[in-house]
Amino acid sequence: MSILHGSSILITGGTGSFGKAFIRYALDNLNPRRLVVFSRDELKQYEVRHLFNDDPRLRWFIGDIRDERRLARALHGVDHVVHAAALKQVDTAEYNPFEFVKTNVLGSQNVIEASIDAGVKRVVALSTDKASSPINLYGATKLTADKLFITGNHYAAAYETRFAVVRYGNVMGSRGSVIPFFRKLGEQGKPLPITDLRCTRFFITLPQAVKMVVDTFDFMQGGELLVPRIPSMRVVDLAHAVVPGAELVDVGLRPGEKLHEEMISPEEGRRAVVVRDGDYFVIQPDIASWGYSAPIGSTPTPDGFAYRSDSNDEWYTQEQIRTIIEAEL
Repeated sequence: MSILHGSSILITGGTGSFGKAFIRYALDNLNPRRLVVFSRDELKQYEVRHLFNDDPRLRWFIGDIRDERRLARALHGVDHVVHAAALKQVDTAEYNPFEFVKTNVLGSQNVIEASIDAGVKRVVALSTDKASSPINLYGATKLTADKLFITGNHYAAAYETRFAVVRYGNVMGSRGSVIPFFRKLGEQGKPLPITDLRCTRFFITLPQAVKMVVDTFDFMQGGELLVPRIPSMRVVDLAHAVVPGAELVDVGLRPGEKLHEEMISPEEGRRAVVVRDGDYFVIQPDIASWGYSAPIGSTPTPDGFAYRSDSNDEWYTQEQIRTIIEAEL
């Protein structure tokens, strides 16, 4: 049974794609005593309340993670926190850097400090592959947030609160997924724009992302950065899986976009171990004053290890991609 079962949970950014999937899983499998949905958009909260038929276990807090006092109020009596709130669009970040810093960096610091003050037991923050060797502003803010959460364990060493991070790639079926866009163009008989025909990506489904977060709560000591071991896919294969035979047009990389994605850099690879029968990698903290130790049964990665979408040893075929899309979307 998960440590989350029967507990009081708060999720920031709870009306997003991941948030809705996590709420559904929690209500169906974790029977939370109370599940607090913290987000800033009243319309989305209204829609999600109706989506879950005003389940009495749900609580609704309008608020922004930039506001530490509002966080402190929402965290009263909370046992565990899932931190999913963030500004996420790569090209938007390039033109609005101050706003991304305020939410992704300063907002994350607020979550950390408010969680410690409220006596929260465990916090799991969601990261992104773009935080590894970042070349764009969004990735840089998420890398900073990752480091804040890991080092937050130093600040909380004399307290009960512990922090961990999960890092994964693009999510099939999320609000920002390219799949519905490709489908719409395919229905109109239009060519599909591909930023670069050589692009490779990591993709994960929403159920996989939720399971990873729940696993992390049960697994963590505090200080871990978990990365799923998942197949890569070529973007051209994804496009043809969504719209078979479609014409593809190379439109060039957008500002801040990578040709290939990376979830563990060579520098991080020196601290990485394999856990859970090879399901996950754990990037261990550099310094751990709170008593961290290597996970039981973990295996170190080989010298020079890095985890990139173009050099992965597992790949999705077009047929596998099509099967996943049909099952999940």
